[in-house]
Amino acid sequence: MIELRRVTVRYGSTLAVDDVSLELPAGKIYGLLGRNGSGKTSLLSVLASYRKPSSGTVLVDGEPAFENPRTMRRTCFIRDTLDLNDSDRVATVLDVADRLRPTWDAAYAAKLLGLFELDTRKRVSALSRGQRSMLGVTLGLASRAPLTILDESYLGMDAVARTLFYRELLADYLAHPRTIILSTHLIEEVAELFERVVIMDRGRILLHDETDALRGRGVTVTGPVSLVTEFAAGHTVLGEQTLGGVRALTLDGPLDPDEIARGERDGLAFGPLGIQDLFVHLTSQPLEASR
Repeated sequence: MIELRRVTVRYGSTLAVDDVSLELPAGKIYGLLGRNGSGKTSLLSVLASYRKPSSGTVLVDGEPAFENPRTMRRTCFIRDTLDLNDSDRVATVLDVADRLRPTWDAAYAAKLLGLFELDTRKRVSALSRGQRSMLGVTLGLASRAPLTILDESYLGMDAVARTLFYRELLADYLAHPRTIILSTHLIEEVAELFERVVIMDRGRILLHDETDALRGRGVTVTGPVSLVTEFAAGHTVLGEQTLGGVRALTLDGPLDPDEIARGERDGLAFGPLGIQDLFVHLTSQPLEASR
């Protein structure tokens, strides 16, 4: 169980995290979404005990997280930059992880390295951007830490490698349940993994809810341009796409079943709200409108 109580993070005059209170029940996969500069990494850094908040408290299972050896040994924080010595070989990095992580699974790490085709003899400095990310997610998943935090850890990975990563993350989570927080910009690509979504903007939490509940907040209506435009009159539009004579609009708020039935009789198709559409709408509002 993670609790943030009025947590604030400042860097000089810059307010990165603004009086955030949040509870994250254990044993779920969380998606932390936010635009660049929204405060995601600063928030994750205090969760992982990498830094002390400027004010407020972070508790993990009821204990203060910062400088708590029990909490830190059970937390794995993989940043996009990787906190490694560039002169070390991959094999050395894995040996260090084995010594530091009580839940480390060396056999699983070897499986992941084979899957990503990473050579353990290479030095970290010789790895490409994508290979460094592959090493990072290997360290994160094979740690099997009760709290695993992956901050934009897929950067540089191609589509095939990312797909392998997502599959392994879900499969290993189901086999070894734990709390996983995944910070990402590739929302549509990974939305199906999330059990809960946290949306952050300008240092504040805009939304925290179950993924299924978010999808129930609105609908996507697709059909001929004129019919979709007519149907959408009076509704708040979160997103739109038009291709030729076909238009798709994402509308905020649940629709009346009778209204949907009438639309279907007219030849319109309806689908659930996309998490990315909701994210774009919430984080593109003026500051006062998003409060």
